[in-house]
Amino acid sequence: MNIYEVQGTLYLVVLLVMLAVKGFAFVNALLFSAEAYDAAGKLTKVAWCAITGLGFAAQLIILGSPLNLISLVFFIAALVYLADVRPALKEVTSYRR
Repeated sequence: MNIYEVQGTLYLVVLLVMLAVKGFAFVNALLFSAEAYDAAGKLTKVAWCAITGLGFAAQLIILGSPLNLISLVFFIAALVYLADVRPALKEVTSYRR
């Protein structure tokens, strides 16, 4: 096994992880109501769906290197959604039930 096979395998794993995170964030952003985003004091549903959806689409289109600037920016945005917005949305919607 040479270094290029290891590098290719590592890039593939990173690409799949980034794609999974962005895809999960996009689908999750679609599941909450627009009112929940307003109640949580976050960006609108349309904004988060656009950010996460564009990131997911860009990752699918740019399958080359997962470490380019566009992929990294959208990956960070997806992580922000998952770490900050999603918990706030869950908290707001859990009080309604």
